[in-house]
Amino acid sequence: MITVYEKPTCSTCRQLGMLLRSRGIEFEKINYVIDPLSAQEIRALLAKLGVGPRALLRTREPEYRELGLAGDVSDERIVAALAEHPVLLQRPIVVNGPRAVLARPVERVLEIL
Repeated sequence: MITVYEKPTCSTCRQLGMLLRSRGIEFEKINYVIDPLSAQEIRALLAKLGVGPRALLRTREPEYRELGLAGDVSDERIVAALAEHPVLLQRPIVVNGPRAVLARPVERVLEIL
C-alpha cells in the first residue's frame, strides 16, 4: 500500500492524488499537520528518502526563520523542529514499502511505483 503524507489544502498534494487515482493506484493519505510525525518517524522517512533532514525543510515558512534553522544547525535539531512544527515539512512525501520520494514535482512518484 502506498502512503502519502500530505496537507489537504496543498495544491501539489491534490495534483498527486489525481495522478495516482488516474493510474488506478490505491493509497492511504495521512494529514501530517493533524497527525504529526514523531522524530523517530521522521528519521525513518529520511532513511527511505536517502536524504538529510535539511532537504525536508520548507524554508519559506515563518517558523523556519523564527527557529533560526537557516544557519549551522545540527540534523537532530532540524528533526526535532520538524516534529514540533509539522508545517515545516515539505510535501507530499510518498512511501512505497522500503522506498520514499518527495513528490515535487508530482511525477517523481513514478520513480517508486
